[in-house]
Amino acid sequence: MGTITKALELLTFFSSNQSQIGLTQFVKLSGRDKATVHRHLTELEQNGFLEQHPESRAYRLGPALLRLAAVREAGFPVRALLRPVVEGLSEQVGELAHASLLQGDALSPVIHADPRLHGTQVHFDPAEVLPLHATSSGLALLAFADNALRERVLSRPLSMHTGHTITDAATLRRMIDDVRQTGISQLSGAFDEEVVSQGAPLFAEGGRVIGAMSIAVPRVRARPDRDAILGRHLAEAARKASLSLGAEVQDLPPLFHAPVSKLPAD
Repeated sequence: MGTITKALELLTFFSSNQSQIGLTQFVKLSGRDKATVHRHLTELEQNGFLEQHPESRAYRLGPALLRLAAVREAGFPVRALLRPVVEGLSEQVGELAHASLLQGDALSPVIHADPRLHGTQVHFDPAEVLPLHATSSGLALLAFADNALRERVLSRPLSMHTGHTITDAATLRRMIDDVRQTGISQLSGAFDEEVVSQGAPLFAEGGRVIGAMSIAVPRVRARPDRDAILGRHLAEAARKASLSLGAEVQDLPPLFHAPVSKLPAD
């Protein structure tokens, strides 16, 4: 791991529940020596990626990230394109929906929506990076990603997130083959014990897969008949999003062209 990567990796420790992190905590989280961590933090601060609270001296994300995010969105307005699709999907199905983009060997959430119609809801942390092998979004992406990415992910030891996380590469390969036939993946309790989710790939210009869209449902509300219809709505939303991102109809998997049924009453 290079010096730049080590420094930037420190940014991944921030989350919605951990918006400020002190030097000592960074040392514990990263497993690196204090002098190295301090040097990386100083360089990130000097370049605007971090700033320090004037009293606590804890670090928080800096203004350079806001500027770069604005530049990115101006050149490739992913949030603006995906927001109405994700919000529309969430309203249609009455459940949490989210979209993520590929970031290295993981997925980075960019938009999520939840109409909060039910007492039991799925907790979603927009700052949490999603592993490809343990999420329906990840499997959907792997099914249509280039072989190099797929082999890189499946050839290394895979982490357990719950007791239902699948870490056997052969099993995951079979699941990925199935997803490639339908365009929709499904996992139960693999990343969160109490959540059943479905994922669909997102394509951009040239038919390249750049991310995934997902519906997440509490296990107590998951039913096979309803899950199938949710999958149809997800496929339709992923089709709409992919076309807006520059993909062509011929780039999309077969299920993305099937008609959507009405949701059964709860």
